[in-house]
Amino acid sequence: MKSNKRISIFGLGYVGCVSLGCLAQNGHSVIGVDVSSNKVELINSGRPTIIEKDIDTIIQEQFNKKMISATVDYKKAVRETDISIICVGTPSTKEGHLNLNYIYKVASEIAEAIKEKDSFHVIAIRSTVLPGTNLKIGTIIEEVSGKKRNVDFGVVSNPEFLREGSAVSDYYNPALTIIGSDNEMALEIMSQAYEKINAPTYKVNINEAEIIKYVNNAFHALKISFANEVGNICKELDIDARNVMDLFCKDDQLNISPYYFKPGFAYGGSCLPKDLKGLRTLSHDNYITSPVIESIESSNNNQKRIAISLIEGYNRRDIGILGLSFKAGTDDLRYSPMVEVAEYFLGKGYQLNIFDKNVSLSKLSGTNKEYIDRHIPHLSELLSENIDKVVASSNLLIITHKIKGIDKIIEENKEKQFIDLVGAYDGKQDNYEGICW
Repeated sequence: MKSNKRISIFGLGYVGCVSLGCLAQNGHSVIGVDVSSNKVELINSGRPTIIEKDIDTIIQEQFNKKMISATVDYKKAVRETDISIICVGTPSTKEGHLNLNYIYKVASEIAEAIKEKDSFHVIAIRSTVLPGTNLKIGTIIEEVSGKKRNVDFGVVSNPEFLREGSAVSDYYNPALTIIGSDNEMALEIMSQAYEKINAPTYKVNINEAEIIKYVNNAFHALKISFANEVGNICKELDIDARNVMDLFCKDDQLNISPYYFKPGFAYGGSCLPKDLKGLRTLSHDNYITSPVIESIESSNNNQKRIAISLIEGYNRRDIGILGLSFKAGTDDLRYSPMVEVAEYFLGKGYQLNIFDKNVSLSKLSGTNKEYIDRHIPHLSELLSENIDKVVASSNLLIITHKIKGIDKIIEENKEKQFIDLVGAYDGKQDNYEGICW
């Protein structure tokens, strides 16, 4: 397949205009499509539809080279191209849902056009959409065009990560390019369209591609709010929060890293709960409202409730716990979320069997021993040094630590149910369920 593509861009707003110019600069022939004749006229006179650093120069240069044009004639644009990229807006409704009417309208227009085509056509969704939109668009195109998905056309989810003010730089230097589809040919064509982009391309599941933009932006919003709340507290204490957060960001092993970004069970231990409470108290004592910081413990407690509900749902009374300390590699039981879960089920009359290779009652001392004596006073009767014995005595096993050989245990004990709270197992078995995967 040729690397240089013929591409139509539907929607000449922010994302569409930047995509139009940058794709053309990378050697592709690009046609912009928009219902606004004013936007079409701007492009056809070598001018951008937006104000953005460097895009005016790019549009002018590519117009002069006859690499870009624009039209209101969507059928002509699709007929003359092999890829159609949807960049139309998806505004929020009052209730917070996305208005996808523009997306669906464009899908119908593309379908009308490919009805008259014999060649394979790729439709890429660049707009921010909800999971399930890719499949819906494929259905619309099949119904309107009479063509078959993955035979006559393919649909690709291709979220954008452009920031206003640095969109051209972001386009050429993203952290990654994401394309999701159920069609290998469509994925390959889109990979070639982006081969001059300075970033790795990840081919992923369609739903993953559709939701990642929401996850990214929610976290960006969280970061801003968190930094603001830290700033409010620091200001009251006459501390320069800018310097504090600069120091925070210099730690790329834990703070700015993938380390804690693993879906799973609640946090615990003696440090995180204590220090979070300390920061909340500092905020409260200085009459500072910090809703993000104050809500962290509530979210953590909710994860414990989710685990309890998941366990109760199986209605099995003999429960095996594989890992009791708050994380693997330690015997620290203080504020271990699993201790709380165990305490809950003991109170409900369940039979518990516990294995933790690092926990030895004879070696527990100080506040660690006091804590477990207070919450599970008869732990010695429940604890075993033999994992096989715990598995044999239980009909539901809760995995809270990554334990060597757990794959074999799950696969050889099909009559027992396993609930994984830490992502210890990558396989798929009928007797296995993850807490949030």
